Amino acid sequence: MRFHFSHFAAALCVLPVAAPVAAQAIYPLHRAEIMAGAHFDLKVEFDGLVDASKAKVTLNGQDVAKVFGKSAEFIAREDGKDATSLLLRDARFTKPGQYTVEASDGVNSKKVSWNVYATPNKAAAKNVILFIGDGFSIGHRTAARILSKGYEGGKLTGKLAMDEMPAMALLTTQGTDSIVTDSANSASAYTTGHKSCVNALGVYCSRAAKSLDHPKVETITELAKRQGLSVGVVTNSEIEDATPASMVAHTRKRSDYNDIVQMFYDSKIDVMMGGGSPHFLPMSTPGSKRKDELNFIDKFKNAGYAFATTKSEMFAAADDAKTKKLLGLYNTGNIDGALDLKFLKKGSVSKFPDQPDVVEEMRAAIKVLSRNPKGFVLMVESARIDKYSHSMDTERAIFDTIMLDNAVKEAKNWAGANGNNTLILVTADHSHPVSVIGTVDDNAAGDDMRNKIGIYEGAGFPKYRPNAEGYPEKIDIDKRIRFVFGAYPDHYDTF
Repeated sequence: MRFHFSHFAAALCVLPVAAPVAAQAIYPLHRAEIMAGAHFDLKVEFDGLVDASKAKVTLNGQDVAKVFGKSAEFIAREDGKDATSLLLRDARFTKPGQYTVEASDGVNSKKVSWNVYATPNKAAAKNVILFIGDGFSIGHRTAARILSKGYEGGKLTGKLAMDEMPAMALLTTQGTDSIVTDSANSASAYTTGHKSCVNALGVYCSRAAKSLDHPKVETITELAKRQGLSVGVVTNSEIEDATPASMVAHTRKRSDYNDIVQMFYDSKIDVMMGGGSPHFLPMSTPGSKRKDELNFIDKFKNAGYAFATTKSEMFAAADDAKTKKLLGLYNTGNIDGALDLKFLKKGSVSKFPDQPDVVEEMRAAIKVLSRNPKGFVLMVESARIDKYSHSMDTERAIFDTIMLDNAVKEAKNWAGANGNNTLILVTADHSHPVSVIGTVDDNAAGDDMRNKIGIYEGAGFPKYRPNAEGYPEKIDIDKRIRFVFGAYPDHYDTF
């Protein structure tokens, strides 16, 4: 049962209520920080059934209808259950300040406070490039530095590009439901400015039964497009995966891949590149993972996007001055990581021999996005740091960390040569509990493999020899780093 609700003209709807009930939750949550002008959904959830004539929501003492210029929807029995809700979609504040929201059923009430903040009238940067190393930690960074730079006389022979950023900080990543986050709600916090819960993207996690019905918060893509900026996202995961999806998605379930493809399309994002093509193909196409006959590759093409399936096609499209929008899908799953693409030629490289790496994707994306004189926002994700770390694949995780740093270096060089008006941010969405504890020396004495692990003075230095890109030419050397994980699955380690 749904109808629009206003305090000043409440429809009479007498419901059987045993006793007054308090508001169970108000979204956005207490202490939320909201940018003035940003769009969001306001939702109040009561513990039980509430009479429409008694339900009331105010902002700083004024009815929500007066503040936002429209009435909230009264949902007598949400999802058919004995619980009442109020929902106001697409609200926004025009002025900054402190706002107190109070919800009442006529007897009991609940309050939350929000901080609505302003932004400068003049932009400090024309462009923004957000680098995310998925699952990236200080341990990954340490290992990448050792493999790609090395030491001499107790000192580094070089620094990572991210080491030379002008400012550095640590941050916490807990969500609204747990101290342990995932890629969805952590990336969503960056792209919306709102905390959420595990598996959620661009929403607050309410009691709504359907994953797409939860109260939404605006993404940076929606904000940037409203300001006339171009927006892009490149990754070596499936493009529908949690971190890239955080740029456009509003869902309680990060696994809603087919819906997320629709959201990418609806967002009118200018550049999107990664793997995951089966979710773009109609179900009648072999290999498709859709449950309908929608062909999103055709839909994107018809909307003016250049389409690339290989690195060669990608650069050809990016080099064409007429290209303003680009869709690149280079693998049916995740794009292979740096170690396989450049050295081992394993994974799916034999099936997809012309895949770009993250650096190359970024290069093409910047070329296309920078054709907008107003500027752009670009997310660049090195996704497989996380995926390789989950399976404790040390070398592949570290090589993809080096790849991330190479992308940062190229972006910094591009920014310096193009007006130096680009904000570059490098972070992780969350981290893995990993650390470099020493070295493994195959030539150490003893049959017990434990004896081959060197710590303190016994560690010495590994024998990696990096090439011009910072990647070691060989990983099967007899003295290498010992990279350990703080959260071990059952496994065998043969060094």
